Amino acid sequence: MAEHGNPTKISFIYSNPADPDAFEAAYADQLALARKLPGLTRLEAAKVWPKEDGSPIPAYRLLDLYFADYAAASAAAAEAGPLVGATKQHATGGVIIAFAEVLENN
Repeated sequence: MAEHGNPTKISFIYSNPADPDAFEAAYADQLALARKLPGLTRLEAAKVWPKEDGSPIPAYRLLDLYFADYAAASAAAAEAGPLVGATKQHATGGVIIAFAEVLENN
């Protein structure tokens, strides 16, 4: 059973956008909105490497937002309307947003 006092992250898993250039042009604004979330302790943004054989990648970008605990992540989510709106507008390939309990962090 999850310990709500454990560190929590909100992960955005962006699928391949219809127009990568348009997505990239808007991505800096999404990061700026994420950085404004209350209680954010760490932000990690990543871009998925292309596959060497040229086949489609399983995701395009990853964004992880870290918070001290579930309550802090929930409070931030309540303020995340602008970020979620921008994400839905620009993530034309789709996006998965998930809350996760951080079990290990080295």
